[in-house]
Amino acid sequence: MKKNKPDDRRDNVDKIQSNINNTIENYREAKDMINETDNQTMKNQLIEKNEKRRDALSGMREEIKDEANARQNNLK
Repeated sequence: MKKNKPDDRRDNVDKIQSNINNTIENYREAKDMINETDNQTMKNQLIEKNEKRRDALSGMREEIKDEANARQNNLK
């Protein structure tokens, strides 16, 4: 029987920050593609994806605050 791994949150802030950076990069690339394409279907899809990315960024920023607070509280 497998044992569950203990909850290791030491690098969560770094992982979340990396995800934020990647999402921002994808957002910018999609924005460039929106400006360059004449295909309205593609534009609409990219706009929709970027709306989801904005929502995800908001959630990740909240999560990183929570993780940073948890890290700080564990150091006290």
